Amino acid sequence: MSEFSLRQLQVVAAIHRAGKIVHASKQLGLTQPAVSLQLQEAESRAGTPLFHRTPDGMRPTAAGEAVIDAALLIEERLRILSDEMAAIAIGRRGRLRLGVVSTAKYFAPPMIAAFMREQPGVEISLFVGNRAETINNLRDRRVDVALMGRPPQEFPVRSVLFGQHPFVIVAPPSHPLAQEKGIVKERIAAESFLIREAGSGTRLALDMYLSELPGRLDDPGTEMGSNETIKQAVMAGLGIALISGHTIALELELGRIVVLDVEGMPIRRQWFLVSRADHVLTPAMTSFEDFLQSKGRSFLPQVAGT
Repeated sequence: MSEFSLRQLQVVAAIHRAGKIVHASKQLGLTQPAVSLQLQEAESRAGTPLFHRTPDGMRPTAAGEAVIDAALLIEERLRILSDEMAAIAIGRRGRLRLGVVSTAKYFAPPMIAAFMREQPGVEISLFVGNRAETINNLRDRRVDVALMGRPPQEFPVRSVLFGQHPFVIVAPPSHPLAQEKGIVKERIAAESFLIREAGSGTRLALDMYLSELPGRLDDPGTEMGSNETIKQAVMAGLGIALISGHTIALELELGRIVVLDVEGMPIRRQWFLVSRADHVLTPAMTSFEDFLQSKGRSFLPQVAGT
């Protein structure tokens, strides 16, 4: 097998990200025939197809997955080299691509602002998504580090704990259970829940909490796509919800919602800073990790009862 060229690896990575040659060509600023030719040459060098051609787009073969992983690693190392050269040239400490799960967006901005005041030479790009999207961004090297709950198991990662993450069950102040104490799990399970989409950390926490009750997960509740939508629906009296305590500080202060006193609550999880285990630690990554370990907890909202 001959060596791949850098251009061939770039084309393979672009096709993987875009899903189709036409989209990859736009990303690369090349014509479709030029991208197709580079792919053909890469497959010739590999001695086997790198993608399955399907009606829905290009899907990597086993060989393709290996080449893609190498291509993404090389892209990452070249980007780090560019940052290092810029830092040497103008004194900048580099860039940091930070992914955060949607629950973390409530405290991430002030945390980032404080970090940048301490490290003004670091440029940060922020990517917000649900848990599945954030894991995909880490896996595909679209972000350097991510703030999330339970670290992913799909690939080797490096994780650093920086704070506690409580989940609570909330309702409108007028709810019949608002003044009750010690509500048992069977009683709360009879309520109408407003839930996040499958794959989110909040949904995983609820599924685990209700999993001991036979049949309860067959109809878990009404699905909504964001914490903001769920909070508005709770305040409107459409149901109750299990939600991160770090998303509701303002609503509790204004008396718009209440935390129910439920058996087994709050559910206590942790916040982690996560990166791929094979990612070269840059000065920006190291500085951000040190900052979170020393000051990260101070940016997590405090909620009574958690």
